[in-house]
Amino acid sequence: MADTITIRTACSEDLHALASLLEELFYIEEDFNIDRERQLTGLNLMLHNTQGRVLVAVADGTVVGMCTGQLLISTAEGGPAVMVEDVVVRRGWRNKGLGSRLMAAIAAWAQEHGATRLQLLADRNNTPAFAFYARLGWKQTRLVCMRSMLEQ
Repeated sequence: MADTITIRTACSEDLHALASLLEELFYIEEDFNIDRERQLTGLNLMLHNTQGRVLVAVADGTVVGMCTGQLLISTAEGGPAVMVEDVVVRRGWRNKGLGSRLMAAIAAWAQEHGATRLQLLADRNNTPAFAFYARLGWKQTRLVCMRSMLEQ
């Protein structure tokens, strides 16, 4: 089956499949709400972001996984780092190596853009995600994520 999987940059034709994947992800992430219109808007912005990348795993013409990354400047690193987000593989396609391939592809993109560090946030209750990232060699830090929502 690994031969039928392609990892590629997402395009506008993938938007609805990507939004469906985000629904699966946000269902388990308590800090985010499923709002298809907002997610479509955000995904469209990501597709046109010259400092970001949206990657998809495609099986027989169907998008079955995704991963996004955005360049930022790290003062600690003295250069670019990449914030990895939206790592999700559709149920039924998990545990087949797609997540690892997506993460390797986003790491390669990050290195091509001079990044020296990848970072991500994971829902503290998503035990399978922590196990997945640990298998890939990721380490937890002592940092805590905080946020403040701005009024629109």
